[in-house]
Amino acid sequence: MADEPAKIILGDTAITGIEQPGRRRFFRRKDRQRPPLIHCENCSALLTGRWCSQCGQAAIDYRRSFRHVIVDALDSFLNFESKFFATIGWLIARPWHLTNQFLAGRRVRYVHPLRLYLLVSILFFFVINYWAKSIHADPSKLSAEDRAEIAADPDIPPAVKAQVRRALDAKGLPQPETQTSPSPESAVTPQPSVIASPPSSVTSPSPAGDFRPLVQFDKPSSDPFEKWLEQRAKEKMGEHGSKMALFIATLFSNLPYMMLCCIPLFAFVLKMLYVRKRVFYIDHLVYALHIHSFAYLAIMLIVLITIGLNRSIPGAFAGWIIAALWITFATQIFLSIRRVYRQGWFFTVFKFFLGGFAYLIVLSVALATTFFITIALP
Repeated sequence: MADEPAKIILGDTAITGIEQPGRRRFFRRKDRQRPPLIHCENCSALLTGRWCSQCGQAAIDYRRSFRHVIVDALDSFLNFESKFFATIGWLIARPWHLTNQFLAGRRVRYVHPLRLYLLVSILFFFVINYWAKSIHADPSKLSAEDRAEIAADPDIPPAVKAQVRRALDAKGLPQPETQTSPSPESAVTPQPSVIASPPSSVTSPSPAGDFRPLVQFDKPSSDPFEKWLEQRAKEKMGEHGSKMALFIATLFSNLPYMMLCCIPLFAFVLKMLYVRKRVFYIDHLVYALHIHSFAYLAIMLIVLITIGLNRSIPGAFAGWIIAALWITFATQIFLSIRRVYRQGWFFTVFKFFLGGFAYLIVLSVALATTFFITIALP
């Protein structure tokens, strides 16, 4: 039997391999019970549990049969899975419970707030981006000039052009020409100019039976910044909004970064509202992560329930159920504020509406900034 200093110098695995050599039978290694690790294989510190108290490495011996490795991996995965589903259950039923438990120090049984937010936000914005990419303008609502522009624009993917042609064939409309030449009538008719105001969407048909452009630019501006902004808007959205769906999809793809930046601002709003309670900023940030995760998950569930109700039992009864769900959503947020910050009903109601109004301003500014960045970036 090897002595203790030799175990410390050589390590448990090497000593065990020397003491108990394996015998091969038909290219198989006979299973044997390996003794548990006594010292950390990384820093040789004495082990007192499943983790090293010095370096934090797990006391797991991977030099075992593949069956034992699979069992350990499944155990770790199922442990995380049970922790995840328990966290999701509390997040839906009582979102304030997660914040109170985390601040009280009971954290190992739940998913970390930042990891929980990242998981839920990835799913939420994946659904949002999928919905945004499914938005397509009806080619029958475009004028002949817009169809010609779509056919001649090299930035529009060929798949989109083919989809336009198929939609026009289905409705018996003329195909867009790949090369356009100005006719005598179009040479006399003045072309649409550019305005400084943001583009507006028009969906109603004109008296002649044709549909107006999706985006219409009017009088040019004399301000250099406004002229640059209008030029970028025309490049991103198209002359008449022919690339509006692509622009909306790009805008929605930037929303996760916007919301990730808004969470610290929401925590700052809470810090200002409860400055007299002397709560650390990190506590407000933990609550902000939990309540945003709840909002994403609740909105997805409400939207799915709304789609199901509208398909199964459309009518006033479905409307009442949907309204009750949104009221429950707002009530959960209100109760979470009261249960986390533990103030009376009057101050909770006052700060609920004041904080909601302040955060609405923050979201509006952040959305406008995201809109500008999406237009400005190449």
